[in-house]
Amino acid sequence: SVCLLVQVETIDALAQIEAIAAVDGIDGVFIGPADLAASMGHLGAAELPEVVNAINDAIRRVVAMGKAVGILAVNEARARECIDMGVRFVAVGVDTSLMAQAARALSARFKTAAPTQA
Repeated sequence: SVCLLVQVETIDALAQIEAIAAVDGIDGVFIGPADLAASMGHLGAAELPEVVNAINDAIRRVVAMGKAVGILAVNEARARECIDMGVRFVAVGVDTSLMAQAARALSARFKTAAPTQA
């Protein structure tokens, strides 16, 4: 079977989220916090209360319609909060961030394990 999801990533789209979700054939809405924050004038600050509150309101509105809601939440507490609000699919990592974290951890292990010079 096919599932059609649309992304809502601007403040204008958020204002129309019910109309977007109501389009025949759309099964769910994925909210993009980073792009939404940028659209709200908060580039790189998706964790600001204004942004989080707007997302939470959008989640409630789409869930009330009986449609699936998804989100990117790389912070575990935020991911669980969204799940508790009814979000059905959560992206919990970003490939580049995960690779960068792994590289930093690997580098740190070898820096502390490097032999000392005599």
